[in-house]
Amino acid sequence: MRTHTTRPAPAAAVAVLALALTACGGGDDTADAKSTAPAGQKVRDTPPPSPASGGDMDLDEPAMGKVAEDPGTVTYEILPLKVDVSTEAEAAKAISEPSKAKGMVLATARVKYTHKGGPALTDGSDVHDATTVFADGQRGSVLIGAAEDAPGCDDPYDVDAWREGETHVFCETYVVQANAESIEVHWTEDEVDGEPYIWKFDPKNA
Repeated sequence: MRTHTTRPAPAAAVAVLALALTACGGGDDTADAKSTAPAGQKVRDTPPPSPASGGDMDLDEPAMGKVAEDPGTVTYEILPLKVDVSTEAEAAKAISEPSKAKGMVLATARVKYTHKGGPALTDGSDVHDATTVFADGQRGSVLIGAAEDAPGCDDPYDVDAWREGETHVFCETYVVQANAESIEVHWTEDEVDGEPYIWKFDPKNA
């Protein structure tokens, strides 16, 4: 049986705003190379590289990705269902440092994950660790202490058994700037080098 870490108590405890590091991406350097072949042999064209995963997605379009879990690699289907956006007043109550709450709101992404293939899980999952929330292209800050078992959300720390075909909805809460024109949910198969799948939500319709 897995031992769960005690989480901060919701509601009464004021959530602490964790500073998020914005990943800086550098451009890929490419160089053209000419191929040579012995006389009489045809030079073969270099096959195009395999398309990279990631990119802009329709709101009803799920992504497929693999995650290295403890029992083995699992294939998941990932689909953000909606994003709940708070008011600035609600965000101010949740953030302990007033200077960091001004002009900010909470964006809670509800993301559905479906186990599509691979071994059954018996000790939790890491699939939701690759989910982040952006506003107008700028990554938000994780709200530490946010309720992970809010209505309609499963607590990932309580999911011990997860078999193929089963689905769970996990929630991720980030602090983002108010009045953003677009709230984006990102999920990246390779958290280091992968290109994110991006779903863009209109905050006015959230």
